[in-house]
Amino acid sequence: MNQNPIIFFDGYCNLCSWWVGFVLKNDKQKQFRFCTLQSTSAEKILRSPDIIGLKNSVVVYAEKKIYTKSTAALTILKKLGGLWSMFYIFIIIPRFLRDAVYDLMAKYRYQWFGKKNQCYVPSIDERFLFIE
Repeated sequence: MNQNPIIFFDGYCNLCSWWVGFVLKNDKQKQFRFCTLQSTSAEKILRSPDIIGLKNSVVVYAEKKIYTKSTAALTILKKLGGLWSMFYIFIIIPRFLRDAVYDLMAKYRYQWFGKKNQCYVPSIDERFLFIE
């Protein structure tokens, strides 16, 4: 199994694609790998129907743990390091409150940010960071 943290995301969502681009730009160590939630690789790696069904969440698989929603986003920022890791302080906010805000964004993400007709396609230089 890959030791790098894997970010699973909705490949059709413009907001999610922006987030992937943000991580790609700020991940100086190229530690993250990426996989769309719609892929067969996601099904094989995540294995849980509850996790696979989370099309409204970013999911991170890191250190043999699965993080979802706001915890996943904060974990990504923490692992990016530098000033981004300071946002991890928001982990002290109870998860149900963080996830309520996350769920609101997720619910309206297509309306607010749009939807792609095809899954995210990485550039030639990025392909080695993507699974499937």
